[in-house]
Amino acid sequence: MPVMSENRRYLGELLSEFFAVAIIILFGDGVAAMYSLYDPSPYKSAYWGVCIVWGLGVTVAIYATGAISGTHANPAVTLSLAMFRGFSWKKVIPYMSVQVLGGFAGAALVYSLYVPVIDHFNMAHNLTRAVDGGSAGVFFTHPGDYVTVAHAFWDELVLTAALVFGIFAITCQYNTQAPQANSSALIIGLLVAIIGASCGYLDAWAINPARDFGPRLFCFFAGWGQSALPAPGNYFWVPVVAPLVGGPIGAALYQFGLRPFMPRYLEQTVTVAPDGINPAEPVLVVSNPDDPAFPVVNRVS
Repeated sequence: MPVMSENRRYLGELLSEFFAVAIIILFGDGVAAMYSLYDPSPYKSAYWGVCIVWGLGVTVAIYATGAISGTHANPAVTLSLAMFRGFSWKKVIPYMSVQVLGGFAGAALVYSLYVPVIDHFNMAHNLTRAVDGGSAGVFFTHPGDYVTVAHAFWDELVLTAALVFGIFAITCQYNTQAPQANSSALIIGLLVAIIGASCGYLDAWAINPARDFGPRLFCFFAGWGQSALPAPGNYFWVPVVAPLVGGPIGAALYQFGLRPFMPRYLEQTVTVAPDGINPAEPVLVVSNPDDPAFPVVNRVS
């Protein structure tokens, strides 16, 4: 069997993360356009449909790329895995960078599909991109009604903590109640959907720096200017920093609050490979297939 070089494998992981976020944004921002730009909107009385599309976008991304990189698709997840599950620290910044680029590319693709509808919507409502931020909600988030920038930071922190807590629980091999085989991809997508359904109107539930900053950066260059960066109230940093704080908090809550009490936890000895891979808990991490001691694994245990 041909052996893939380490550099080629690493390139594949980075491309995988790029495509994963691009896929999520294609479907997520696409349904946001359907929700926002049409009157009557097909989703105004069926908001759950918006949430399901975002969630299924995550599921499709996992099925498409999980075997290559593990589909972090979120800098908050990448950081949490490096802190608590042995993901290589040297890969953290490259993973985060291509995730943002994937968000940029996904937004560009959605823009190419909807640009005539965006222009018509703004014209019909006497809005401009740069001054009024017309149609900006298709691409990036902002605080909802009655929500301040400071409160939005708290919202994003808590919701991202809930996301990563759930991901760690769903993918934990010691959790006998977690979904088996590849069904975890569907459950993680459902987790994203229920977060949106329960709290999405607070600030559009970014819970992912790449999901917000990548499209926001595209919009900055596509005519939205200061409406995108720094955004009203200098909001742009909130959906970047808050998830990076909240994600590790959620991971820590699971790792130290529930995981030690899992019945199977004490039955296995945890070792960490030299490259930072934990073969006893092969979730959201790609191991080295050249070493038979550390087989290739997917994101589920």
